[in-house]
Amino acid sequence: MVREPMSPVKDKNYDLIHALQLSLEHIWRMETYISDAEERGDKELASWFRKIQENNRKAGEQGKQMLMQRLQQENG
Repeated sequence: MVREPMSPVKDKNYDLIHALQLSLEHIWRMETYISDAEERGDKELASWFRKIQENNRKAGEQGKQMLMQRLQQENG
C-alpha cells in the first residue's frame, strides 16, 4: 500500500476536511463523466456515475455537518 507523506498540518480535523474536499470535488467531476457517457449514448454508464455522484453528495453533506459540529464545540 502506498501512503502519502505525512501532512505538516497536525490539526485533528485535517483528515475530515481533506475527505470532504475530495467528496465535493468528485461531485463536480462526475458531471463531466455523466455528460461524456450521455454524449456516447451510454445510459448505463451515466446512471452508474450518477450513483457515485449521489454517494459523494451524501458523504459531503455528512462531512460538512460533522465539521460544523466540531468547530462549534471547539469555539464553545
